[in-house]
Amino acid sequence: MPSFDYIRPILLLLGSNVFMTFAWYGHLKFENRPLFLVILVSWMIAFAEYCLAVPANRYGHEIYSAAQLKTIQEVITLLVFAGFSVMYLGEKITINHFVGFAMICAGAFFVFKGPL
Repeated sequence: MPSFDYIRPILLLLGSNVFMTFAWYGHLKFENRPLFLVILVSWMIAFAEYCLAVPANRYGHEIYSAAQLKTIQEVITLLVFAGFSVMYLGEKITINHFVGFAMICAGAFFVFKGPL
């Protein structure tokens, strides 16, 4: 079982991605709100995201390389965004999305696998 040191940055990145997804895309359900207001609210949400992302990268860099951390973050972003777009925005995920996501995950495999 992996130690908490390996899991902590992943959990922090997961939380930060939930906040950032809402900051970037949550306002799409409120198109009738003034743009300056959604920008302000998005920045407030993004602050919470930074409060999780910065420690995630600080703690994570003690264990993972910067490239590995970025890869973890991108895979988490895809998973969070896919769930968000279906559950919050009511959009559908198509086979093309799955193929594209799978290709990104294949790239993640090579980042962690090391030299060929």
